[in-house]
Amino acid sequence: MNKLKRPEMLLFLMAAAMPISFGVWQALLNNFAIEHAAFGGVEIGILQSLREIPGFLAFGAVLLLLYFREQTVALTSLLLMGLGTALTGFFPTEIGLYCTTVLMSLGFHYYETINQSLSLQWFEKEHAAHKMGKMVAIGSFTGLVAFGLVWLTIDILKIDMKLVYLLGGSITMAIAVFCWMAFPHFPEKVEQHKKLILRKRYWLYYALTFMGGARRQIFVVFAGFMMVEKFGFSAGEVSIMFLANGFLNMVFAPKIGKLIGIWGERRALTVEYIGLIIVFGAYAFVSDPWVAVALYILDHLLFSMAIAQKTYFQKIANPKDMAPTAGIAFSINHIAAVVLPAAYGLLWMISPAAVFLTGAAMACVSLVLARLVPASPEAGNEVVWFRKVTSTPSENNVAT
Repeated sequence: MNKLKRPEMLLFLMAAAMPISFGVWQALLNNFAIEHAAFGGVEIGILQSLREIPGFLAFGAVLLLLYFREQTVALTSLLLMGLGTALTGFFPTEIGLYCTTVLMSLGFHYYETINQSLSLQWFEKEHAAHKMGKMVAIGSFTGLVAFGLVWLTIDILKIDMKLVYLLGGSITMAIAVFCWMAFPHFPEKVEQHKKLILRKRYWLYYALTFMGGARRQIFVVFAGFMMVEKFGFSAGEVSIMFLANGFLNMVFAPKIGKLIGIWGERRALTVEYIGLIIVFGAYAFVSDPWVAVALYILDHLLFSMAIAQKTYFQKIANPKDMAPTAGIAFSINHIAAVVLPAAYGLLWMISPAAVFLTGAAMACVSLVLARLVPASPEAGNEVVWFRKVTSTPSENNVAT
């Protein structure tokens, strides 16, 4: 097989395509919503809740596998994501922005679901964390390209946001079409279950996933929104912040992945959650914009350590469970995400500090869960209680 047409090269190229659309969409969203659609805290909360509905329905990706290959679903999802981004600027109204956001999000979440499944199948366990770190680095690099594109077109060339959205979405669609034509359909190493599965012995992974989704919404929705509403950042300034953030992730994500392989999942997750408790607590009271930027960048770096959640699951899971569990995990991750942004949009109107303090409380719960991860997780050794290893080895389905 041509070395350039290996499965991991397809994963790396898809990892490069996704952040171009999402980077443009994210960098422009708050300014576009406020300046063109007259959004306030309530409207942005509703939009973010709508954005997470496809994530909550990510289990539907598993049902598509009854008819399509995982590789086909991933590339089709990238096309939908690019299309949703490209259309965003043409509908500068509340309903229009809601609709294009859902379309973009449908592609994004179904791509992420299948991408996680393929990564866990195609990467060997001993190298998975490092290679996932490389994928994060590649995505950060193309994210840099997207943020640089926004800064250049908006601040320097004074191009309308509508055309920038169109350009960003079109690039992602072009890469997806190239991948479709250039790469063969790779055979599955292990045939995946084509039904929805919950297993008792994966409960800790589900719990970590749920808490991570609830906590991440506060960062994704309100950390960036705070930069525009509280500190008055322009679209160009937000893009520069994203550029710095992406550069540091490009440099450090592979190192973080390698570090997870050395430390193990329990220690890596412990460091992540302790850091997030500190960061969210600081968000609540920050008054200096440069301190807020530093917290934002540190926040994003800590989230790179969430790779440990995926490698923990890879080590304890039945290889046939990768695809169905990826869909279930994304749905679990987005249960709170569908409700919290709108609810927190109302809380934001009363007390922005309270939004971030609840995020710190969620990180505390995640820290407790992280300490239940064994030092050497594997099938039959999924949870440790008070340093005494226990497990629920039964493979019986709880729900299908």
